[in-house]
Amino acid sequence: MNRFSEVKNLVMDLEGDFEKFYEKGNQAAGTRVRKGMQDLKNLAQEIRTEVQNKKNAG
Repeated sequence: MNRFSEVKNLVMDLEGDFEKFYEKGNQAAGTRVRKGMQDLKNLAQEIRTEVQNKKNAG
């Protein structure tokens, strides 16, 4: 469940930057959103691999 917490924390950390970008047009916040989403994608792939390996081992 620790990995799930990582995902939730990453999404919650991006909330402010999403607001700044979409509501205020802050371009730097958009860059942070893009980086955060890339990090989220990488984390999701790591979790998928972990789950697959655990599933196949059992």
